[in-house]
Amino acid sequence: GLRSGKLGEQCEAVVRFPRLFQKYPFPILINSAFLKLADVFRVGNNFLRLCVLKVTQQSEKHLEKILNVDEFVKRVFSVIHSNDPVARAITLRMLGSMASIIPERKNAHHSIRQSLDSHDNVEVEAAIFAAANFSAQSKDFAAGICNKISEMIQGLATPVDLKLKLIPILQHMHHDASLASSSRQLLQQLVTSYPSTKMVIVTLHTFTLLAASSLVDIPKQIQLLLQYLKNDPRKAVKRLAIQDLKLLANKTPHTWSRENIQALCESALHTPYDSLKLGMLSVLSALSGTIAIKQYFSSAPGTAATTARSFDLVKLAQECCYHNNRGIAAHGVRILTNISASCQEKDLLPLEQDAVFGLESLLVLCSQDDSPGAQATLKITLTCMVKLVKCRPHLSQSVVESLLTQLHSAQDAARILMCHCLAAIAMQLPVLADGMLGDLMDLYKLIGRSTTDKKQELLVSLATVIFVSSQKALSSEIKTVIKQQLENASNGWTAYRIARQASRMGNHDMARELYQSLLTQVASEHFYFWLNSLKEFSHAEQCLTGLQEDNYSSALSCIAEALKSYHKGIASLTAASTPLNPLSFQCGFVKLRIDLLQAFSQLICTCNSLKTSPPPAIATTIAMTSGNDLQRCGRISNQACMKHSMEEFRNLATRYGDLYQSSFDADSATLRNVELQQQSCLLISHAIEALILDPESASFQEYSSNGTAHVESEYERRMMSVFNHVLEEVESLNRKYAPVSYLASNTCLCNAVIALLKVPLSFQRYFFQKLQSTSIKLALSPSPRNPAEPIAVQNNQQLALKVEGVVQHGSKPGLFRKIQSVCLNVSSVLQSKSGQDYKIPIDNMTNEMEQRVEPHNDYFSTQFLLNFVILGTHNITVESSVIDSNGIVWKTGPKTTIFVKSLEDPYSQQVRLQQQQGQLPSQQQQQRTAYSRF
Repeated sequence: GLRSGKLGEQCEAVVRFPRLFQKYPFPILINSAFLKLADVFRVGNNFLRLCVLKVTQQSEKHLEKILNVDEFVKRVFSVIHSNDPVARAITLRMLGSMASIIPERKNAHHSIRQSLDSHDNVEVEAAIFAAANFSAQSKDFAAGICNKISEMIQGLATPVDLKLKLIPILQHMHHDASLASSSRQLLQQLVTSYPSTKMVIVTLHTFTLLAASSLVDIPKQIQLLLQYLKNDPRKAVKRLAIQDLKLLANKTPHTWSRENIQALCESALHTPYDSLKLGMLSVLSALSGTIAIKQYFSSAPGTAATTARSFDLVKLAQECCYHNNRGIAAHGVRILTNISASCQEKDLLPLEQDAVFGLESLLVLCSQDDSPGAQATLKITLTCMVKLVKCRPHLSQSVVESLLTQLHSAQDAARILMCHCLAAIAMQLPVLADGMLGDLMDLYKLIGRSTTDKKQELLVSLATVIFVSSQKALSSEIKTVIKQQLENASNGWTAYRIARQASRMGNHDMARELYQSLLTQVASEHFYFWLNSLKEFSHAEQCLTGLQEDNYSSALSCIAEALKSYHKGIASLTAASTPLNPLSFQCGFVKLRIDLLQAFSQLICTCNSLKTSPPPAIATTIAMTSGNDLQRCGRISNQACMKHSMEEFRNLATRYGDLYQSSFDADSATLRNVELQQQSCLLISHAIEALILDPESASFQEYSSNGTAHVESEYERRMMSVFNHVLEEVESLNRKYAPVSYLASNTCLCNAVIALLKVPLSFQRYFFQKLQSTSIKLALSPSPRNPAEPIAVQNNQQLALKVEGVVQHGSKPGLFRKIQSVCLNVSSVLQSKSGQDYKIPIDNMTNEMEQRVEPHNDYFSTQFLLNFVILGTHNITVESSVIDSNGIVWKTGPKTTIFVKSLEDPYSQQVRLQQQQGQLPSQQQQQRTAYSRF
């Protein structure tokens, strides 16, 4: 390692540090590792120093965990006094890389200023790098170096290539208004004084970045860039202006005025170059999806409202829709789609048809070509189609028909994308009628016989469209065709993916058969148990499809059969879990489903028992005279059962809420599914309360608003329809027949249960696949060497508990939601008491504290002061939960426990012993005097 005498081994040891930091990202290791690297930097040769520099730059987010910053900087800084300019240059780059932790170190500032005057080019470039980094971090350094940089840029002795490197430092001069203003003036002078292409490009780009950071000068910067775009004849400058305009369009679209967009449209209409037109259209398409488009179409005060087609933006988009350049055409249809989606004015409605025609022509053009460019354009086209159909449902029929027509003649790569688009549209709107299934099935047979490399992917995509389009159960003919093609043409993975899609769409009979066929094709017993559990769950849900209204005995037998399969499945699922993949969400979801089915079964049994032993005819009168509404249910046991059922459903709703809160990494469809299960429990508990237990206090308000939200899937649509139907039924019964007879209420409850169970359960993506992975690792100090061993603390002192944590991400961090802050909850409970047994105030027995910390570079730390006045062993629990960017709390864990032993402080112990020794002779003396009386 580092102690080796061979240079190669030392370098190998140094470059392995970043991986070590990823594995153990806590300060105790990082601090000692960086001190070791600083020693290597101090005494090693330049190649070793370069390796240490690269490690520091790669591990930039760990730098703030260095505890001995002074010592680290001292060891590195010692090399700045070397006679070797290369060593000094590496040291300057090292200091620049550490700027985030030493922004105000005056010795570093002084060294950078000195090195800018060096005669060695390598050292000057390193000083420029360090100056840029320190300017970004330190206001004082930026203010101090600004004049120096401006002198060097304007100085005749400074070479042009060095000036080009110095100018970008000015982008960091945004710490206060006066500094930003003086930097802008300097850049303005440079743009006019040095008209060469390279200088104009670098200066304009620095100008844009400075404006984007300081915010106040963005409108001026947009005007300046548009001026260069219009008047400067050089293509390179125009391209740079377009690139910067796009940056500002994405960052601050609200600062774009109507005149700015109009100027850009005019430039795009008049330019003869396709490459420039493509760039300008990309800026306009970025703006068209934002608030800027509404500002553009809102009529200016004092001017007459013009028709939509007379706007230059609309003319440009219509002209470009049928352009021979695919990219330009794609931006044209995107602009038209965004205008149609966001602007609801009547005179803009004709643009819908223009957008549809443009999309259809692009679809025909790109679906015949399998080049990467055509596929990228096709993706844009299909995304626009989905967006347009979502906002304008009446256009869905024509869009879907054009997709289906084109599907037969398209290339395989395009077919896959078109299938995804069809599935996305059909999920939102049930537009794929049964008549279209014939075309899809013919295409499925055709693909099964083909031998292309995209065949497996295409089989999955097309099967998904078929599952979505057949909203009810699959016909036996469709199942036969799919299974036949899978037997002939597919591998096991394709069959599994199709089965997974069938489970998501609620086609459980098809899924069960596919899982059954795959059981013998897996190599691991964990995979076998996983597939077996999925087969059992599909079989259980299949049992529930035979439910019929008003046939309660068959409903009970169906639920019993489903529960039997579910219990087998949960046993297999538990066997499939491993320490690395504990399947906690899956187990939690299935256990809740089992408990929900048992609660439904219990409710039907209770309703049946009310039929076999109905309440007496005078039950209502008894209820009114006694003031106990439960008397209307008849016998005490029936009353208790109904109340127990209601509490059971409320408890299940709470547990579904807990599952929702613990699923931080789940996609929105999975979370909505859990929410629907929770709402079904609340609905039944509400129905029991409204019909039987307490009709007067039961409220309909909290349930009536659910239908207003945008429905994302067929499963959600059907569940919402059942919810609304049940609520209307309960409300109408209460309105017509108050008080409701036991027979009508029982029928209503049982039919509600059967209606909910008849909707096939959807196993959403998170049940099978985790696209986002987030976990928190906690470290507590002080921590005992042995976890079972308690930490000793004196009872007159407070324990300073330091909690450090690291947020660990998978391959796609922040895909669905990001961590804004971490909430740490510390609580302590007295476990066993030592010493005198006297009454203790409850406040002294426990500690309850909560703190919120924002992670920085995925690391956070905070401290708690805990009191342990009572002698004995205390159990401290530290639990973390995360708060996302919307302020929602997610109970992700982990939970860590340590033990603390509270000991009596030596002084109190000494005083107590002295008091005991003083009391002992006096007690003996009292005894002696008592005996002496007799």
